[in-house]
Amino acid sequence: MQRCFTNILSGTVDTTAQFYEQVLGMTRHFESDWFVILTHESIHGLELGILQRDHDIIPASARHAPSGVVITFVVDDCNAVHSKAEQMGIQIVEPPTDMPYGQRRMLLVDPDGTLVDVSSKIQ
Repeated sequence: MQRCFTNILSGTVDTTAQFYEQVLGMTRHFESDWFVILTHESIHGLELGILQRDHDIIPASARHAPSGVVITFVVDDCNAVHSKAEQMGIQIVEPPTDMPYGQRRMLLVDPDGTLVDVSSKIQ
């Protein structure tokens, strides 16, 4: 295998890319009008694609809103990301909560409805 990454289907590629850039510090590695690949300087090999939902390469039967998917990002400080998300007016499903498996977790929703888990080690 040479490469593996996740693509999020989006109705607003640029807006969704900005969400991940602003909330999690990701940057654009590749960009077109219908597709963006985001990376993060501190995580070698991480790629997150954002694809225009109604682009010709996406079958019409697959263009619906996301369901049954949670994208998890482990960060240094979940509380700091929570503060940033609040300031930005992002939908917070669950505020930072200490979980029994040793992480502090919060749940957000990105602009296209994807559930985003942001976690950090309990300090």
